[in-house]
Amino acid sequence: MSAQNAPEGADALRPEAIEASTSAALAAIAAAGTMAELKDARLAHAGDRSALALANRAIGSIPPTERKEAGRLLGAARARVQQALAERTEQVEAAELARTLLAETVDVTLPVELQPEGAIHPIRGLIDLMSDVFVAMGWEVAEGPELEAEWLNFDALNIGADHPSRGETDTLFVEPVSNHLVMRTHTSPVQARALLTRDLPVYVICPGKTYRADEYDATHLPVFHQVEGLAVDKGLSLAHLRGTLDHFAQAMFGAGIRTRMRPHYFPFTEPSAEVDLQCFVCRGESVGNPDRPCRTCKSEGWIEWGGCGVVNPRVLRACGVDPEVYSGFAFGMGIERTLQSRNNLSDMRDLVEGDVRFSRTLKGVAR
Repeated sequence: MSAQNAPEGADALRPEAIEASTSAALAAIAAAGTMAELKDARLAHAGDRSALALANRAIGSIPPTERKEAGRLLGAARARVQQALAERTEQVEAAELARTLLAETVDVTLPVELQPEGAIHPIRGLIDLMSDVFVAMGWEVAEGPELEAEWLNFDALNIGADHPSRGETDTLFVEPVSNHLVMRTHTSPVQARALLTRDLPVYVICPGKTYRADEYDATHLPVFHQVEGLAVDKGLSLAHLRGTLDHFAQAMFGAGIRTRMRPHYFPFTEPSAEVDLQCFVCRGESVGNPDRPCRTCKSEGWIEWGGCGVVNPRVLRACGVDPEVYSGFAFGMGIERTLQSRNNLSDMRDLVEGDVRFSRTLKGVAR
């Protein structure tokens, strides 16, 4: 076909034009390094607007005698392009998969976190720490039931029938009331059980859960924890109690913390005292010093901690111990209140909400 007599579009069907289009297509396909680049090459060289596709539509415009040869050349060219696309697609997919696997390779020798990190609850951690302090001194850890006999919770501890704490406004009685069972209001019944079941001398620390008919607010909980201690031996005095509490306070709040005792009344001890801690934040320097106020002790220099005293002889007799031979001392503190003071917590309810994030913030502090 002469160039001047060729119809419009026939130039694309010349053998050299077909070969040029094919070579351009194969080069673009070979240069594609990603599936996105290969897609662009397919659209440009094998799509509806590609040179080979336009040439295919132009076959009808050339003389019938030339169509067979043009169709053969064009078909062979398009087949080469499709085969190149298929082969390159397989190569690019394999290369991309290899890159992905390499990028996402997991070192199975490294430790992995299979589940969210938990934390020991601060109350449990502080109980363990308190127990460790006394076990190191040769004491034992004693436990008892939370559903307790009224006699052990009150009568054995010299708490008379008319004592206000035995009213339903303070104590949770379990129905039927005639069974005389209560949810223990303190861990002191564990001390009575220890005297009734153990050989003398007795040195026990009694941590555990207690129940009161209290409001649920920032400084009170109806279910809380106490730690109580009891020592009964020959020759024990208030001086031994003072030394024990000083050691306990320094273990909880730091070296150098002092304690003081204020006269008080408890039915199960005589004499009895309230135990105060020297403020472990200001160390008493905020007292009378408006330039250095202390939020922890409210600039009083002391923080109320718990109660203590020499075991009442009536309690010893009720538990079968001869007060003429043996004497003892006892003390008790709230664990939540200790933790609140020790870690400057503003709301005691945070301790019972069950949010593990709160426990994580005190991780390593309570223990």
